[in-house]
Amino acid sequence: MRSRHLVRRQITGALHQSVVFVLCVILSIVTLVSLSGFSGSVHASFLRDARALHAADIIIQAHAPFSLPLLKAVNRLERLGSIESARVYRFYSVVRTAKGDASLLADLKVAEPGYPFYGRVELASGRSFPEVLTRGGVVVEQALLDRLHLRIGDRLRVGSAMLTVRDVVTVEPDRPVNFFALGPRVFVAASDLASLDLIGKGSRVDYDILARVRDRKDLDRVAGELRSAALKDRERVETYQTADSGVKRFFDNFLFFLNLIGIFTLLLAGVGIQSSLTAFLKDQERTIAVMKALGAKSRFIIGHYFTVVLVLGLGGTFLGIGASFLLQRALPGLFRGLLPANLELTISSGAMAEGLMLGLFVVALFTFLPLDRLKEVKPRSIFGKEEQGSTQRRPAWLTGAAGAIFFVAMVLWRVREVKTGLYFVFGVGMLIVVAFLCAEGVLRIVRRLPAKNLVLRQAMRGLFRPRNATRSIIVTLTASLAVIFSITLVEQNLDETFVRSYPPDSPNLFFIDIQPGQKDAFARELGIETTYFPVVRSTILEVNGEPIDAEQERRKRGDNLAREFNLTWRGHLLEDERIVSGKALFLDDWPGVQVSVLDTVLSMRNMKVGDTITFRIQGIPLAARISSIRTRTRTSLQPFFYFVFPEQALKDAPQTFFTAVRVDRDRIAPLQNRIVARFPNVTVIDVTETVAVFARVMDRLSSIVRFFTFFSVVAGVLIIISSVFATRYARIQEAVFFTILGARGRFVLAVFSLEGLMLGLISGVIALVLAQSVGWIVCKYSLDVAYKPSSAASVLMVLSTMLLVVVVSLGASIPILRQKPAAFLREQAEE
Repeated sequence: MRSRHLVRRQITGALHQSVVFVLCVILSIVTLVSLSGFSGSVHASFLRDARALHAADIIIQAHAPFSLPLLKAVNRLERLGSIESARVYRFYSVVRTAKGDASLLADLKVAEPGYPFYGRVELASGRSFPEVLTRGGVVVEQALLDRLHLRIGDRLRVGSAMLTVRDVVTVEPDRPVNFFALGPRVFVAASDLASLDLIGKGSRVDYDILARVRDRKDLDRVAGELRSAALKDRERVETYQTADSGVKRFFDNFLFFLNLIGIFTLLLAGVGIQSSLTAFLKDQERTIAVMKALGAKSRFIIGHYFTVVLVLGLGGTFLGIGASFLLQRALPGLFRGLLPANLELTISSGAMAEGLMLGLFVVALFTFLPLDRLKEVKPRSIFGKEEQGSTQRRPAWLTGAAGAIFFVAMVLWRVREVKTGLYFVFGVGMLIVVAFLCAEGVLRIVRRLPAKNLVLRQAMRGLFRPRNATRSIIVTLTASLAVIFSITLVEQNLDETFVRSYPPDSPNLFFIDIQPGQKDAFARELGIETTYFPVVRSTILEVNGEPIDAEQERRKRGDNLAREFNLTWRGHLLEDERIVSGKALFLDDWPGVQVSVLDTVLSMRNMKVGDTITFRIQGIPLAARISSIRTRTRTSLQPFFYFVFPEQALKDAPQTFFTAVRVDRDRIAPLQNRIVARFPNVTVIDVTETVAVFARVMDRLSSIVRFFTFFSVVAGVLIIISSVFATRYARIQEAVFFTILGARGRFVLAVFSLEGLMLGLISGVIALVLAQSVGWIVCKYSLDVAYKPSSAASVLMVLSTMLLVVVVSLGASIPILRQKPAAFLREQAEE
């Protein structure tokens, strides 16, 4: 009973330090547990609504018309009554008003009766979708009506057909995320497909067959039969259980990155736990000395304070779990537009258990060293605030090693990809090491700087006050702010390059799906001299005789060899290309088919000149030997191809042409209207509209990343506060001595403010230097765009950091500034 009373009294006696400790524990688990619970809810929603998300039991997909064996298998299963099926065609095309005075790129979906088998296409009128979508009519998104100034009942020209707008779609089951769409949705009945006259040889169309299995027990058997009839690597047959929706892939990839930020925050919060406990135990130093003078052993004292830590740790852990569920409730709003609207959040017992174990382990790990140092407190500390001697190195090294192992284990557990996890560990390790070395170098310079001004001199001395966590504060703030600054700078450069100042020499109108027989007439109608690129669609079967494992390739987070590629033919390099390997684009003395490969492909699979790649073009294999490897010499939005062939290799293959031109903004709409009126099958992409979509997506994603990175900044703030508490005695002593020597209160305030200002300046400048370096690397080597340092944003970020640190340090120092000199001197005299 007395022990509980003592624990409670010690916690309430150092209430500020206890609160900071608890907040650090909460911070260490809140992001990871909330992300874990949120992820579980989303995945459960995907699993629960999988049929609705895919609108069918079986989904068959291809980028070309389905093969005859597969169609025969589908028809046979329908005759047997095993399945019902509906075909769906998805492609982009420009639609026009009836008068032809306005046009817009739209995302067309041509659906046969029966679609969707699961879920509902909800219409604004509340009517049934199958009743509305019949011959001669279309169902559109509201955005199309708004942008073309149309109403229900108006006529809309789609390809060569004139159709009536009958309703507005509000919910589409198998399209829960549409922020990457280049245009609003337009539903067309399959009975109108032929009249559209939009699909020709080589057209960019996604072909789907959706099937409902009458007896769900036969699902795997039926899918197996269809899979055996499909062309391998060209036609994919999936069930609703195995199909990977685009929204799920996006969420998994984005959550992967957020988890890394959460682990980074946990590491910084652990430093805060250690710092705040050090401040707490510093306040208890006299009590500990008295206990030792009365005969208490170090083991007893460590056990007692371990109980105190356990109480605070459990409190922080349970509060952290509660806070994580509150945060989880707010995440759907943060992710609005990126996830299905009908997402149902559930409280996961697994997430609660994970939070409890994580919280207790983090507390145990990061409190070991401060508790172990209690052995160094001597009984003579009763008579004065003397500093402890040098600490033992062995416990510190053991704690550091355990922390590193724990960090690596957390990364590998969360990301579940060893290679990616190790890269992240190395990156974070380098970030912290560089931040520490920069902080150490700057602090050494500051220590040696002469300062004639008294306020500046005292503030500089304050940075090196005993037990001041100056290095920890700078490293923590630098690391977390460097991430936020990097994101901001990269976003600024993307916005500057693609949105605010679109490159003046780059094309802004792309014309695709030009049929070979239309090329000459199209060129005359366009009236602009430009280059026409032949496009042949293909997949890769083998590299050096080794078959491509499509499933394994698709699991890669970056680009992969399992997707469909656009091939072209020409006999020369483009203006922005040069050869990095090989003697020429193609070699006259080599027999057989040759191909030139862009160096970007080497990031997907290691290749070299002389290797062989086997392509599949319209079901026919074509083996080609790599004759050269090209690279792009400058940043531009000019068209480029991964694979270039000699003309004789591809000129007879099914192909279309595309070209890109630069047109003044006020001429885009008339030109688009004229082209589409003459060539309805040609798709016109206005890149300025695409860039606007890209900008909106980037802004939303950046906001989410900043939100989670903000928790890392909070960790730095808590370390600042705990540092102020840890140096409370020294700060009070300084303030009292200044007052006795005649200094006014504003002098003390100025010293403490300037100390915080220097901390913020050092942290902000180092973070900015690191962020500028990272931003330059990302823009130059990953995004291939010109980099600008964004001076105004850089200055604003550093000033914000300085203001943050000053406000926090002064807020934590208010009780110290209010200390009366007489009360402090009386306390010292009594000791």
